[in-house]
Amino acid sequence: MEWAKAISEAVNYIESHITEDITMYEVADHVNISPFYFHKGFSILCGYSIAEYVRNRRMALAGEELITGDITVTELAMKYGYDSPDSFTKAFSRFHGCTPLTVRKNKAMIKAFAPLKLTISLKGGYVMDYRIVRKEAFVVLGSSKEFSYENAKQEIPLFWQEHYSSGKGEYVCGMFGINIDPQMGNEKFEYMLADIYNPSVDIPDGLTVRTIPAFTWAVFPCKGPLPHSLQDVNTKIFSEWLPALQDYEFAAGYCVEMYDAPNKYPNGTNDENYYTEIWIPVRKK
Repeated sequence: MEWAKAISEAVNYIESHITEDITMYEVADHVNISPFYFHKGFSILCGYSIAEYVRNRRMALAGEELITGDITVTELAMKYGYDSPDSFTKAFSRFHGCTPLTVRKNKAMIKAFAPLKLTISLKGGYVMDYRIVRKEAFVVLGSSKEFSYENAKQEIPLFWQEHYSSGKGEYVCGMFGINIDPQMGNEKFEYMLADIYNPSVDIPDGLTVRTIPAFTWAVFPCKGPLPHSLQDVNTKIFSEWLPALQDYEFAAGYCVEMYDAPNKYPNGTNDENYYTEIWIPVRKK
């Protein structure tokens, strides 16, 4: 299935099952894309994770029902998957800025959150640099931790801070940031902050060795301050490169970010010339 069509079909599927106990994994399975890539692509293209989109749509629909019908708060809580009226009221208040009771009694304003609609815009030809490279298996040493797909965006930067504050930066500088989900269908994935492993050096406590398999990689260069340069290229990968891709497809649940040494640049990772790469394993269709 084409990527743009998959996103559109995913949104339609969510809307059709909005009151059910729907998960990102179920949606990814419906459009036949691995959760590993579907979660990232959906978040980049739509601006929300699946869970955030579902929560916002439910709260918007609950607000509409509250002002147009006689349904009770308890009934709304049950309908939209909340364990109790109290938990529903807290979620409703966070979204709308007021409680359900205030909306019903005082006709308070509520917020709308319309379903996502896929729009296709035609643009002039663009140039996106990348190369296809065969890399043999390589071994890395680093800090490793499991993350859920939903919370990874917020938690991984904290993981980097924890790595350096604990003194592990003395052994692993952070040449790579690696996502690992070999089955591409788990609820969690392993993330490594890593360097190339030197087998002549003992493995320090708290660090892990992993072998990254041999793959053919699509390698995308990124130039500019972090995190904006990486974010910009990631967006282009999913919004421009992938929809136009004809010869290749994603091959495995790995994604590598390679970071050049910051001390080579006057302003470190904030330098306008700072260099990074994104590696995605691909195979011929």
